[in-house]
Amino acid sequence: MTDIKKLDGKVPKGKLQEKWDQHRFNMKLVNPANKRKYKVIVVGTGLAGASAAATLSELGYEVSTFCIQDSPRRAHSIAAQGGVNAAKNYPNDGDSIWRLFYDTIKGGDYRAREANVYRLAQVANNIIDQCAAQGVPFAREYGGTLSNRSFGGAQVSRTFYARGQTGQQLLLGAYSALMKEVGKGKVKSYTRREMVELVIVNGKARGIITRNVITGEYEKFSADAVLLCTGGYGNTYFLSSNAMASNGSAAWKAYKKGAMFANPCYTQIHPTCIPQHGDFQSKLTLMSESLRNDGRVWVPKDKNETRKPNDIPEEERDYYLEEKYPSFGNLVPRDVAARNAKQQADMGKGVGSTKVAVYLDFADAIKREGIDTIKARYGNLFDMYERITDENPYEVPMRIFPAVHYTMGGLWVDYNLMTTVPGCFALGEANFSDHGANRLGASALMQGLADGYFVIPYTLGNYLASEGLINEKVDDSAPEFDEAMKISKERFDKLLAINGTKSVDTFHKELGVVMWDHVGMARTAEGLKTAISKIQAIRADFWKNVKVTGSADGINIELEKANRVADFLELGELMARDALTREESCGGHFREEYQTDENEAKRVDDKYCHVAAWEFTGDDKEPIRNIEELEFENVALTQRSYK
Repeated sequence: MTDIKKLDGKVPKGKLQEKWDQHRFNMKLVNPANKRKYKVIVVGTGLAGASAAATLSELGYEVSTFCIQDSPRRAHSIAAQGGVNAAKNYPNDGDSIWRLFYDTIKGGDYRAREANVYRLAQVANNIIDQCAAQGVPFAREYGGTLSNRSFGGAQVSRTFYARGQTGQQLLLGAYSALMKEVGKGKVKSYTRREMVELVIVNGKARGIITRNVITGEYEKFSADAVLLCTGGYGNTYFLSSNAMASNGSAAWKAYKKGAMFANPCYTQIHPTCIPQHGDFQSKLTLMSESLRNDGRVWVPKDKNETRKPNDIPEEERDYYLEEKYPSFGNLVPRDVAARNAKQQADMGKGVGSTKVAVYLDFADAIKREGIDTIKARYGNLFDMYERITDENPYEVPMRIFPAVHYTMGGLWVDYNLMTTVPGCFALGEANFSDHGANRLGASALMQGLADGYFVIPYTLGNYLASEGLINEKVDDSAPEFDEAMKISKERFDKLLAINGTKSVDTFHKELGVVMWDHVGMARTAEGLKTAISKIQAIRADFWKNVKVTGSADGINIELEKANRVADFLELGELMARDALTREESCGGHFREEYQTDENEAKRVDDKYCHVAAWEFTGDDKEPIRNIEELEFENVALTQRSYK
């Protein structure tokens, strides 16, 4: 049996509150004149990538950015709606850095690294100052101070927002900072490029191979470090709230080059999405969690109810979250709200034509606050809902249901955000580090910007100075680049040569059904074993029978999709394998065999208080499950309760 590695997160010694400040002082620095001699590749230009690229360029590094879109500003961060957390305590309601840290640790069901989460809470206040200075139009109170609203998993108001388009406004701020550096010639921006291989030279990440999705051309790029800021892998499920182009391929390429993949089974099922309405949908639409501030979630008490929602009297409605969780009510964390919505549908109390939905009702809020106030808070979200459903949420309750949204798992990184491949860093949703088994709302934007603006500028410099790379230059003429390019071309040529009878989407949908049914909101040992077997069969069929139309030259969306679906077919199996071996329930990972008498997640701390970090051993070979032990010195491991 292979020896299990115990990974070292490289967490600094000392008091939790002092770790980051002391670590920053102890880290090696690169002097300004030498920064110009280092090249840095940033893959992905969402909040993590754009903020990192802009900041590193301002420091003096030579930066190149890569994105699959036609502009960095089209990154999927733009779709985030509700807000970004910070413990400014502007409402004077009892918030603090410690409370933000505690809520985030608890919200993640005690499966995150304490030091990383505290650092995140610590630097969050700087994010608000940075973004406000950039001109991000945060909502403001009448007197001019920044406004806050509540979000799930917290009893204080700490979420800064710009109506329902916070991600867009934050990304435009980071994009502006990035394009300033592009305009000065300090950043080279490569659009319409997809990273198809990570290049390792002498054990270190030294570059990437990209494929131009417009011309089909392959290109080699060398650097002293590679930053992967490429988001999550929620589209493994086919139907999710992610953009269709969102994928996990860059991280998966790094995994196959030695970067361990941590906690892949930790998937966030967002409770507030527009329900699926047919078999021909390609994605689902998110309705911001902020709506649960004023909207009340309910279902009819009678499972045979046929009346329209407004005709059902108050006494015949079940406001199940308010009833079950009186302390938090509709503002329970996402995993709790999602599981309870599923439970209502499973009991036959779902609503709408499919019976796979619950109501989110704003009648009380409109009556209390007035329609103009609700329009000011959520107007663009209400408009979006009406365009999609042809129902007016000012007049009738929204219908919502959980959908795959965010992935807490990702590439394993240490405290410095470096993967197990030296020189390869992962930022934002691409890494596993800050959210444990469940992400609290408004923490994704917080993590992406914290990593890019305030963490990587220090830790990257420490790596470059410590490794002495200034005297170890590598360019793209190295044989490793030619080998990586050869492998990349062969993969795409192989996909084109199969010439089978089934479309790429056919396989992706098959995978999505298996993932949702067996690796979704509720999981069992039997179901996960079935999933692994079915995914292996789908993957074998894919490589025999997929039909990719078109050629390798020029635009070929089917070829792009085939490359990503091939990765999803491997990643989906790893997710199921990870869920099978984690014999407990925690956060978004709910094993039906492990639940309390009240149907809440039941952790098994003596066996699974660790990170699972999977190591690639070869195609169609079982990966190795390594671990990083989690130590909780500042927070007691207690049963999570929101009652």
